Amino acid sequence: MHRSVLIGVSGVLLDRRDRLVLLGALATVTTLAWGYLALHAAHTDVSSASHAAMGMTAVPWTGAHFVVTLLMWAVMMVAMMLPSAAPMVLTYASVVGRLAPEQDNRSSGAVFAAAYLLVWFGFSVGATLLQAGLERAALLSPMTMASAPLLGGVLLILAGIYQWSPLKDFCLRNCQSPLTFIARNWRPGLEGALRMGLRHGAYCVGCCWALMLLLFVGGVMNLLWVAAISVFVILEKLIGSAPRLGRGLSGGALVLAGAVLVFSASGLNGTATEAI
Repeated sequence: MHRSVLIGVSGVLLDRRDRLVLLGALATVTTLAWGYLALHAAHTDVSSASHAAMGMTAVPWTGAHFVVTLLMWAVMMVAMMLPSAAPMVLTYASVVGRLAPEQDNRSSGAVFAAAYLLVWFGFSVGATLLQAGLERAALLSPMTMASAPLLGGVLLILAGIYQWSPLKDFCLRNCQSPLTFIARNWRPGLEGALRMGLRHGAYCVGCCWALMLLLFVGGVMNLLWVAAISVFVILEKLIGSAPRLGRGLSGGALVLAGAVLVFSASGLNGTATEAI
């Protein structure tokens, strides 16, 4: 099945109109997500200044606050991850048009993309719970949503080591070649689109979860930091040449940065202890 699908769809491109419709939809959703993040970041800055003026150091984790934070994480994952998934969505729609012409490729592409984002919504739930736990443990600033230096260093080292792991390599290979992924996991119909989107989302989370935790290092609402991680993810997924060398270098850089941060934090703690 793998080889027959590859032969059947090699060189196939979407009809120009369908391609523009899908690209337009992906671009619109991504733009709206980034717009929401910009507004949320501005609101967070104003709220932080207001709380600081009133002497408040934390925001209580009510049900409403949890929902707002979860929405922020979910929209952030859309903004960060949907652009890197665009080649997969477009390739899938092309395959549908060739192998299942009776199946509407626009609807199938939409279901595939929605299922992919559904997996990242699940990640958002975990990230929200983690944020709540870190704030309660006083390891994360409730105002800037950036971690303490020691925790930030540990997260950098964790992300660097994961760059070298076999699991990262396996998941990344399934994200870098859309045609190969679709050929190996092809299922017809909208149910097939759902299942394939969920599987691709799972591979993508397996590839990028450690990088997403770096949002806690620079600040979850630091849009420059968010954009930098987004660009890194896109380059890692789209550049297929010498991927192991690139991951080796990036992993080493992350471990080194984390070690520097950990030693700096340890030095500051030691100085404070001596002063006492």
